[in-house]
Amino acid sequence: MSGEHPVPPECVRLAAALREVRDRTGLSLAALGGRTPFSKSSWERYLNGKKLPPRQAVEALCALADEPPGRLLALWELAEQAWSRRAAPAEAPVGPPVGELPGPRRSWVRSRRAWLVSGAVLAVAVAAALLLLTGGRHASGGSRPGALAASSPYPQSFEPGCKGEECEGADPAQMGCGAEGMVVTLLKRKASGGQRVEIRYGAKCGAVWVRTMGLHVGDRVELSLPGADTKEVRAAGQRDTEVYLSTAMTVTKDPAKARVCVRPASGAGVECFTVPAHGEGV
Repeated sequence: MSGEHPVPPECVRLAAALREVRDRTGLSLAALGGRTPFSKSSWERYLNGKKLPPRQAVEALCALADEPPGRLLALWELAEQAWSRRAAPAEAPVGPPVGELPGPRRSWVRSRRAWLVSGAVLAVAVAAALLLLTGGRHASGGSRPGALAASSPYPQSFEPGCKGEECEGADPAQMGCGAEGMVVTLLKRKASGGQRVEIRYGAKCGAVWVRTMGLHVGDRVELSLPGADTKEVRAAGQRDTEVYLSTAMTVTKDPAKARVCVRPASGAGVECFTVPAHGEGV
């Protein structure tokens, strides 16, 4: 987002927020390029404020970090508006002002501009309609992995960093197992202390993990499956109470047997949840 004009503060804030989320993934630029539809060099420009990222890049980064996209998308909307205003002078037509052209020529230029603008608006409307049609096709289809994949704008471009046994004990965010179109939420519950837990299954990775938010400092969340090591995540400080945390992954062919337990630091009773018999689409 550099150039002749000063970088708008909205764009600076967006770039800083993107770097913060990227840091939480622990992924290098090359890894980001390998797990998203955007190249290593593109990510370098997005993260350093040299170029405004497309909306899909923001969504992809949030998916890798298990980060709710709302905050970053709001920043992106502001940055996109500021960037458009900043870029407007550079898009002015080259040549004499329209007012200096002969009458017939001036009318032709104005008509051409109106046609281009209306064409662009129509293209955006058509694209939005197609997205709604394809994205909403399976809106009532529950949590079938196929339905989730069909709604993703780039499901075939996303490949996880591990598969099968390679994923045992690995971080789901760093491996990209929670990317859009690749994850199913089997269970979503809120404990009596306000802690929220989700049991998630990445079909391409063949592994299950727990994502949690709303913990209090010292709270622990455990994931257990028969015959597998228990995975645990703990809110070590205030920052951990404000973001999503995830356990390491457990490889399994039967994610429905997963069990999550919340162990509050307050000493209150342990609360455990299991996947319903027929799964739980959310």
